[in-house]
Amino acid sequence: MHLFHRSAASGRYSHMAGGWNPLTLNWLASAWMAILANWPLWNTLHQLPEMTSLRGKLFIAALCGMVMGLTAFVLTLASWRWSIKPVLAIFLLAAAAGAHFMGTYNVVIDTTMIVNVLQTDARETRDLLSLRFFIAMLLLAGLPLLWLTRVRVQPLGWWPQLKRNLLGALAALILMVGLLAIFFADMSTTMHNHKSVRYLINPLNSFYALGMVAAEAGATPSGPPLAVGTDAKLVTRPAGSLPPLLLLVVGETARADHFSLNGYARPTNPQLAELDVLSLREVRSCGTSTATSLPCMFSVFGKDSFESEDHPRENLLDVLQHAGLAVLWLDNQAGCKGLCDRVPQADAHDGPNLPPALCSDGECLDEALLHGLDARIAALPAERRDKGVVLVLHQMGSHGPAYWKRSPPDRKPFKPECETNVLQKCDRQALVNTYDNSIVYTDHLLASAIGWLKGRASSHTTAMLYVSDHGESLGENNLYLHGLPYAFAPREQKHVPWVMWFSPAASASLKPDCMQAQRDTPYSHDNISHTVLGLMGVQTSVYREALDITAGCRLR
Repeated sequence: MHLFHRSAASGRYSHMAGGWNPLTLNWLASAWMAILANWPLWNTLHQLPEMTSLRGKLFIAALCGMVMGLTAFVLTLASWRWSIKPVLAIFLLAAAAGAHFMGTYNVVIDTTMIVNVLQTDARETRDLLSLRFFIAMLLLAGLPLLWLTRVRVQPLGWWPQLKRNLLGALAALILMVGLLAIFFADMSTTMHNHKSVRYLINPLNSFYALGMVAAEAGATPSGPPLAVGTDAKLVTRPAGSLPPLLLLVVGETARADHFSLNGYARPTNPQLAELDVLSLREVRSCGTSTATSLPCMFSVFGKDSFESEDHPRENLLDVLQHAGLAVLWLDNQAGCKGLCDRVPQADAHDGPNLPPALCSDGECLDEALLHGLDARIAALPAERRDKGVVLVLHQMGSHGPAYWKRSPPDRKPFKPECETNVLQKCDRQALVNTYDNSIVYTDHLLASAIGWLKGRASSHTTAMLYVSDHGESLGENNLYLHGLPYAFAPREQKHVPWVMWFSPAASASLKPDCMQAQRDTPYSHDNISHTVLGLMGVQTSVYREALDITAGCRLR
C-alpha cells in the first residue's frame, strides 16, 4: 500500500485514503515552528558561552523538543477536523511575524510589546514593513499554509478523535517532562541567568502576552478614572505679574547620551548650546516604550504606585485643569494613550495652512507642532487662558526604525544615512548618523519653540520643559529599537534627556545658578508632574515638594 495517493477528483495529495488526522497536522506544524520559527531563540542560545560545549548543544536540542511538545500540547485543544486548519494558520502567521521582529531587531515579545503592537497606527506599521518581512512571512508561514490548503483532513468521529487527542496530549507531556528531567539544571541556570530567553519562545510568547493583556483589561473596572487633585487651586500671583505659559515637549526615543549638552562628542545640540538652557544628565525613564512610559510619566503618584494601581486614575493634565488652567495636548504621533481624553486636544496634521514641506505621505515633521500655536491658544477658554496655559507637544522625535524620515533634507549634518528599516543591514556609523540627525532636528524644534516663547514675553511668563519618553538601542550588544522588559533593559533604553528653559521673568523667581547645580543629580520621570505643578503654581494635596526639582531653588 502506498503511503500517499493522488485523488483523481481533487488532484490533491492525501495521507492514506481518509486524509490527514488533525493531530498529525498539529505535530507537523509544532515541529516546523519549534525548529524554524524559533531561530531567534536558537541563535540567542548559541551565542551564550555556556552553550559552546557538547552539553550546551544537547540542551539546545532538548529545549527545541520541549518547545515542540509544549506547542503541540496547546494545539491539541484545536486538533479537530473543523478547527485545525484556521488555528494552525493563526499560529503560523504569528510565529513568522514574531520570528522576523525578534530576529531582525533583537527584541522580545512580552505584554509591553503586545500593547505597543495593539496601539501602533498605520504610519508606524508602514515603517516596520520591509522586503525581509515579506520573505520571512512567505517562507515561515506561506509555504506551510500553501501545503495545508491542499491536504484533506481525516473525517473521524468525535470519540475516536478525542481519544487520539488525549494520547497526543499525554505524549507531549511525557516529551516535555522527560527532557526537562534530564536537563533540569541547564534549564534552571539558563532561565535564571538569561531571563529574556523565556520571552523568545515563539509563538507561545505572543499568545501568552496577549492573554495577559486581555486579562488585565478585563480586570480593569469600567467607568471613568478615579478623580485626582480635585482640590487643586492656583497660588495668588503678585500684582502686575503675567500668567504663566509652559510648553511641555514630550520627546520620542531620544537618548541622553546622544545629546551634546550632556557631553556627547558630536554637535547634536548646536542651537540649544547657544541658549541659556539646563540639561539634566542623569534622568531615568518610567518604561522602555511609549505605551508604558507616557501614562506613567504623567502620573502624579510615581512609577511604583502607577504600576500597582488596580483602577485607572486621572493624571497631571486633569489636575492642571482642576486648578483652572488652560490645557492643550497637540500630537504628532500615535495619540496620547488616553492621557488627554478629558482635556482639549488636536493633531499636528490638522493645523491650518501647513506648509507642504512639513507633511507628506501621511506624516508631518515635528515643526508642524509649532505651526499656528497662537490660533490654537486663542481657541481655548478665555477664563482659563487668563490664569495660565500648558501646551503639551507630543513629538515624532527619533521614532524608529525609519530614522531618516525624522529630519528634513536641509538638517542632516551627518552623512551617509541609513535609509532602510532593516537596521542590521546598515553600516554602524551610517545608522548612528541617521539617528543623530533626528536629534539635531529635535534641537532645532526646541530652539524654535524657545524663540516662539520669547515672542510672548509681553503677555506671559514663559518656560519650556522637554523630556523623552524612553531611549533606544542602536546595535549595542546586537540590540535595536526599544521595549525590552524594564528589569533587564540596557541603559540606552532608559537613560533619557531632560532640558529646561526659563524666560527672564520665570528665572527671576529662582535662585541664581541653583538649577545648573543640579544637572548631574539623579532624577526620573517621577519628577515631571510635581515640577510642572510647581512651575504653574498649583497647590493640591497630591503635590510632593520633594519631587519638584525647582522647589529647592525657588525664592520664597
